[in-house]
Amino acid sequence: MTKWDSSRNDITEKDIRRISVITISSEPGSGGQIISEALAKLLDCHLFNRDIIKEIADSADISTSVIESIEKERLSGIEDFIASIVNKRYLWPGVYLEHLMRVVSVIGKHGNAVIVGRGANFILPPKERLSVRIVSPIDVRIRNIAGLYNVSEEEAKKRVNMREARRKAFIRKSFNADVSDPINYDLVINTEYISFESAIEIIRSALNRFHDMA
Repeated sequence: MTKWDSSRNDITEKDIRRISVITISSEPGSGGQIISEALAKLLDCHLFNRDIIKEIADSADISTSVIESIEKERLSGIEDFIASIVNKRYLWPGVYLEHLMRVVSVIGKHGNAVIVGRGANFILPPKERLSVRIVSPIDVRIRNIAGLYNVSEEEAKKRVNMREARRKAFIRKSFNADVSDPINYDLVINTEYISFESAIEIIRSALNRFHDMA
């Protein structure tokens, strides 16, 4: 990240138009994480998911565990005082978002990346990223989570609903936007009948078209 940050001034406008950044937002259980990992491997891109938390922690100079804790609390909808202390250092919600935006912006300027979640599509300019949303019907997602974690469908439903509520709350609180609104994405893929492999090919084709239009 330090190397990327220091090289931003060397990136020309022409380079920015060719940047290949894909942001992926997904409904819990729809396969977004699997698709993101496979897509990054196929395109030989850097994958940023939990890595972003660590980079935010480094940027804020506090521990990763504190960042993770704050993120979970923010997603739970707590709006007023969210702060954790490590060596008398506090991170407030506004500061958290500031660091998140800085990290995602640096990744976006460097390019060649797949960024999962964290509202990255709301941070990066539309001309600098291809924004993808992965969805699937609730019953399909419940079955996927039940199979993935070997839990009952009742437990899987609770997990899906909780994660979905947290993600919606984070996007609404941080960006005043609806994470499920298709207008916020360049491409929405329903994985009920479209396989993960096909979804990856669709995204790659869309990225190639995106480059042609740039």
